[in-house]
Amino acid sequence: MHRRSLLLAAAALPLSALPGFATAAQTIRIMKSPSCGCCSAWADHLAAAGFKTDLRDVPDEELWAMKDRLGVGGDLASCHTAMAGAYVIEGHVPAGDILRLLAEQPVALGLTVPGMPIGSPGMEMGEEREAFDSLLILADGSTVVFASHA
Repeated sequence: MHRRSLLLAAAALPLSALPGFATAAQTIRIMKSPSCGCCSAWADHLAAAGFKTDLRDVPDEELWAMKDRLGVGGDLASCHTAMAGAYVIEGHVPAGDILRLLAEQPVALGLTVPGMPIGSPGMEMGEEREAFDSLLILADGSTVVFASHA
């Protein structure tokens, strides 16, 4: 193959097909309580970043049972649970962190932003902000800081 043909073929590949690159084009399935408005605001944040969202209302008891099955119960929980590929995304995780997770593909259950920190995506309240961490949930249920947000 000539060098020029190789370069043209490489240029035609979508970046998302190459290791280390992720795009927001995939669908994120979001399960939320029917009465929660901040979950819809978080879905809007994801859509603005280019993700497709599939927002589903789930009765509270089913939502909490699902969180436990996925390994995000107790201190790791927030108000909504989503799936991005094989990863669980719990709470108000910024879209950029999800893109990084999908690009790096660590061996993990997913990401969580426990609680509902003011200023996190979907929890905006004017200029008020709380620092928060996105935590990577490892297979054994332990966590490590994936990203810090001031």
